[in-house]
Amino acid sequence: MSVLRAALAGAACLMCVAVATASEVAGDASAPSMTPSLQEALRSVWAASPDIQAARAESEAAQARVRAAAQPVYNPSLSLDAENADVDRRTVGLSLPLDLSGKRRARTAQADAQWRGREASYELLRREVASRWLKAWSAASLAARQRELGERRVALMRRFDALAAERLAVGDISSPERDLAALALGEAQIQQASLAAGEAAARAELDAVAGDAVSVAPALPAALPPASQGVEPLPVDDRPELIKARADEAAAQAGIEVARKARLPDPTISLTGGRVRTGTATDQVIGLSVSIPLPVLNSGRAEIDAALADAGAAAAVVRSRQQWTRASLREAQARYDALRTAGLAFREGRAAAFDDRTALLEKLWRAGEISTSDYLVQLKQSLDTALSALALESQAWQAWFDYLAAAGRLTDWLDGRTQDVSP
Repeated sequence: MSVLRAALAGAACLMCVAVATASEVAGDASAPSMTPSLQEALRSVWAASPDIQAARAESEAAQARVRAAAQPVYNPSLSLDAENADVDRRTVGLSLPLDLSGKRRARTAQADAQWRGREASYELLRREVASRWLKAWSAASLAARQRELGERRVALMRRFDALAAERLAVGDISSPERDLAALALGEAQIQQASLAAGEAAARAELDAVAGDAVSVAPALPAALPPASQGVEPLPVDDRPELIKARADEAAAQAGIEVARKARLPDPTISLTGGRVRTGTATDQVIGLSVSIPLPVLNSGRAEIDAALADAGAAAAVVRSRQQWTRASLREAQARYDALRTAGLAFREGRAAAFDDRTALLEKLWRAGEISTSDYLVQLKQSLDTALSALALESQAWQAWFDYLAAAGRLTDWLDGRTQDVSP
């Protein structure tokens, strides 16, 4: 019986690792301390992400287009004319269209708004990559804990199976009870394979986000995340989604002005100088001309109508994004609060007292007050509950990251700047 007691005690100790600090966690509403290694890991992920590199390049290209739009719209033209006939003519001409309608100003405003939209897209992508990596990191960490707990379960059942064989040999238990121990071992081994596969899938998701950028990920805090009330959400209009939507709206509005300015014809001024020789007489000539295109065949009205429609669509997107952002925040907060409350309730409740319950079950089984089947059923329930508690913690961490993203505070949390409101 000492072998069985040692096996059960070993498993019980492992089960209590996740819940040993429940009393401290229940009264601690502050955010888990995030070591600099987590920030360094995220910086490495950002630096190695091809998507972020592409978004950064697109933002730099948009910034270059702002500089391009700020350049003069027209370049001067140089013409050289020569004619040998009854009259010999040699002239040089210089012409320049004049941007009197403000095309350059309108195009610069549009390019600047587009650049701000690209910057907001870049920040959104950084947040998305960070959220994906953090969720994959927490899932992989908790999957590893589940796999370790499953290994202890297999070891416990294997030792219990050996002990049941010994007790069958001396007639303490019946053959069907011995078979129950063997079946429990087989089931534990099958479940362990599923846990190992789950950990492999979580690791694969983590590698898919970060690649080889993070060789060793930091440890996941033992405490649950803090209460959502401890994090003040950013105002709706200050969140990256709305910044991008408003930048897109500003670009669309600037597009209306660009289309209107494009309708206005700009005059071209030409200056010509040279000499003309007729017979033996040579005269110096100079000429000035002004030309202006006539918007008769294409008035440009269709382009304005299209720009107006684009602006209307962009304004509707802003309103839609505001509604979606508010609803997303409410949903994320409600989901996180529910999962965190359940996690704290488990840690504080009787279900977390695994070692006490295991010791009592062993005592009752040794005394013959419960059968082997009852003992296995209740022990299996305790083990399954411990695994379910880890799964619940994983879901709580996932919901925490979703809430931070919805509140616009994910990067602030990484930098330790979320405690704007006392819990």
